Amino acid sequence: MAVVVAFQPWTFLDSVVSVVLAFVLGTLIGAERQYRQRTAGLRTTVLVAVGAAAFVDLGMRLTGPDGAVRIIAYVVSGVGFLGAGTIMKEGTNVRGLNTAATLWCSAAVGAFAGADLAAEAVMVAVVVLAGNTLLRPLVNAINRAPIDERLTEATYEVRVTAGDDQVAALRDVLTDQLEAAHYPVSEVEVEERGPDESELVATLVSTAVEPAELDAVVAALERRTEVRHATWAARNSD
Repeated sequence: MAVVVAFQPWTFLDSVVSVVLAFVLGTLIGAERQYRQRTAGLRTTVLVAVGAAAFVDLGMRLTGPDGAVRIIAYVVSGVGFLGAGTIMKEGTNVRGLNTAATLWCSAAVGAFAGADLAAEAVMVAVVVLAGNTLLRPLVNAINRAPIDERLTEATYEVRVTAGDDQVAALRDVLTDQLEAAHYPVSEVEVEERGPDESELVATLVSTAVEPAELDAVVAALERRTEVRHATWAARNSD
């Protein structure tokens, strides 16, 4: 009969309100994710929010705010592991970071609801929705903007392809020409490209360049008879 004795209508109603609020807010966040066909869609987002609310509410019921604080710490780490499962690496591209972050924020919404902080739960849900919708045009505009290599911070590489018997001598030539253009080299690696062909990859110390200067260095290298191909490229430092 402990179940009957422990049942308190008003306390139960409070739990119902917390869980339902988490369900509604999780639905709003998840609907946007589902519409965009993300890995974690409507149901996953709702379950994360409801689960976080239920666990935090349980901590509140059993030991008060101190218990809720301990539960929240475990919710944060647990949802972190769940979000990691949505992140996929395909070559040099990483997908799912935004979805994982949305799940993490959904857990925060549920935690606020479970802790009876309804206004804060609504506020966080609105901000999450704004981040996933209102910021999208700004992201697209930034991505479409031409890249100015002089203002970006990236890792720059100069690649020179030559025969295996020319690589050793060409390494010094490559380093000297780059340093003459005031672009010191941090390292030079050799990558095999074929049975008698290799590629020198010189990584620059500089994190910002003047494109015309590197173009001139590459053009000078390509004029050498032992060089089969020369180019330069930038890759994200992160």
